[in-house]
Amino acid sequence: MDDELTPVLEAVGPRLRSLRRERGTTLAGLSEQTGISVSTLSRLESGQRRPTLELLLPLSRVYEVPLDRLVGQPPVRDPRVQRGAFVRHGVTYVPLNRRPGGLQAYRITNPTPNAPLTVPADQIEQRTHEGHDWLYVLEGRLRLVLGHHDMVLEAGEVAEFDTRIPHALANPGPGPVEYLGLFGPQGERAHVRVRPREDSEKRGEPGEE
Repeated sequence: MDDELTPVLEAVGPRLRSLRRERGTTLAGLSEQTGISVSTLSRLESGQRRPTLELLLPLSRVYEVPLDRLVGQPPVRDPRVQRGAFVRHGVTYVPLNRRPGGLQAYRITNPTPNAPLTVPADQIEQRTHEGHDWLYVLEGRLRLVLGHHDMVLEAGEVAEFDTRIPHALANPGPGPVEYLGLFGPQGERAHVRVRPREDSEKRGEPGEE
């Protein structure tokens, strides 16, 4: 059992450090909020201190995230096998539409960090092909290397690009990433409408042209 828990516990420290930095909090400030000493917090983040429920609960409250996000336990999903789902290089793709041709929709999960930000973009394999991609991050963080751009998309962020531009999609960590992907093999693009034209006109705001 310890062997199975070891990788889970080892991932807690980097995850805690990432959350603290995202919120711009110092170890001293976090110590004041949680009552946990600075030295204990430092050892937790570096992996020198084994995380316990007593330590993780106050951190979960301060960061306002579920305890399972700190521990990195995957959410319980529908146990039924998704028809047509396939795995490629450790990444699971679940088709969301069956229509041949046109836009293809997928729910994509990459459970394992494979391109931390310490890895330079030019060391990540990029590819090109005909088409257009539209991405929406559901959970975690998605690293998008697009030409000379290197960016990290957070949950709720969207990106779209011409796939003839060299690109790569990867998981920078600290946990899994899940996102929706719309792919137009012939360059088809998703059309987004904020609100119907008639509703916009009533509000005196511009609608979709």
